[in-house]
Amino acid sequence: VEVLNNNYEKVSTNSIQLKSIKLLEDHNTFTVSTGHQINLFTGPLYFFYKIIDTIKICNELKSKYPENEFLPIYWMACEDHDFKEINFFKTTNKRFDWDISTKGKVGELRTQSLKALFNEMKDFFGKENINSKKLLKLFKDAYLNNEKLSNATFSLVHSLFRKYGLLILNPDDVKLKNIICNDIIEEIKKQDCYKSVKETNKKLSDINIKPQVNPRKINLFYINNNLRSRIEKKNSQYNVLGTKKTFSKIDIINEINNYPERFSPNVLLRPLYQEKILPNLAYVGGGSEIAYWLQLKSFFKIKKIPFPILKVRDSVLIVSKKNIQKCKKLSIDISDLFKNSSELNKFYLTKLSEINLDLTNLKETISQNFIKLYKLSVMTDKSFLGALKAQESKQIKGLNNLEKRLLKAQKKKYEGKLERLRLIKEELFPNNSLQEREINFSEFYQNHGDRLIDCLFENISPFNNKFLVISL
Repeated sequence: VEVLNNNYEKVSTNSIQLKSIKLLEDHNTFTVSTGHQINLFTGPLYFFYKIIDTIKICNELKSKYPENEFLPIYWMACEDHDFKEINFFKTTNKRFDWDISTKGKVGELRTQSLKALFNEMKDFFGKENINSKKLLKLFKDAYLNNEKLSNATFSLVHSLFRKYGLLILNPDDVKLKNIICNDIIEEIKKQDCYKSVKETNKKLSDINIKPQVNPRKINLFYINNNLRSRIEKKNSQYNVLGTKKTFSKIDIINEINNYPERFSPNVLLRPLYQEKILPNLAYVGGGSEIAYWLQLKSFFKIKKIPFPILKVRDSVLIVSKKNIQKCKKLSIDISDLFKNSSELNKFYLTKLSEINLDLTNLKETISQNFIKLYKLSVMTDKSFLGALKAQESKQIKGLNNLEKRLLKAQKKKYEGKLERLRLIKEELFPNNSLQEREINFSEFYQNHGDRLIDCLFENISPFNNKFLVISL
């Protein structure tokens, strides 16, 4: 509560968030959380879907259990150090990169070097319409008016979601680290996370499921200045990898007690940190996140900490009205575009063509006839079997070649329509990937402004369990 208050008092003295923080002192207040890296300008679109899912789950819980309070929390991964995962964002026609060298936790990065990137944005988005101006103002207010990336991300996400009651938590705080001080010491002494997750992983491997994450014997990083490096035990010493820094067992325990902020949980220990400091009911994440959370159930049992309900975030495809019309003209459904390119082309040509391009029935007829010939061969002379197999293979191969030639001829006939289909497919599935994993919200915000976020809130339903297509 104190940490959140300190963050939000700088933003406003009378906000939904400050009222919500006060509610955290009550025993009937719970949280629903999601965590995410602090990607430049929020990164790919699915960041929005995680946040909106989290907020809407809280709204639904409040309507069902009005006597309780449910607060949505965004956990900023400010201590991560993999800068290359977060230093860019993309639109359909442009990738914006923040090129600096760094080793330490990304939350501490200075943002003044983003001025050049901001100028790129001004050139690309222009200032002709009101939404482009708002988009540029969002970036400028967040990144050029704050010194650190953690503060910039806080400012940006608060600007986007403040009216929906989202609370943003930066866990890189000595007061919060003090809460898990004993857990950090236990990780050094007992290595329960390693033992329990290793056992879980063996059970998964036994049923042919590949574990999402493999544990380390010590699932902690050491942070100091521009450094975030793994801790590894060798003999009786604890070494900070990539440095000359070493600790004895007594020394490292003293270091934890005196400077808990210097110890950073890795991907497997971070969920424990979250659940230890929040009255959390549920966690919203992507498929891979949920997979590694599930690896931690036995570890949570050892730690005697309640394991949260896990919810896979919604997936969304945003389609412009222009592309909806193009699909109608081509007589293609949006759902058909989820096929890979070669399947889509074959499907579409089969739909357009006056002749049957699929010779599967003919091939099956030939195979059935050869089965009869095989039986006849066994009853007469078994030496015919080899010749029959060669003949069957030859005929099937001939039909396969004919099928390819028919397809090629039809491709030429309908190349104009196929090209239009290809352009739609590439726009909606850039790099043959889902739009939500590639494209930044700015792609749509420049045309629709806040209507984009309102539209997502109107349409996303966290318990729908369907891939959502939104026309905008």
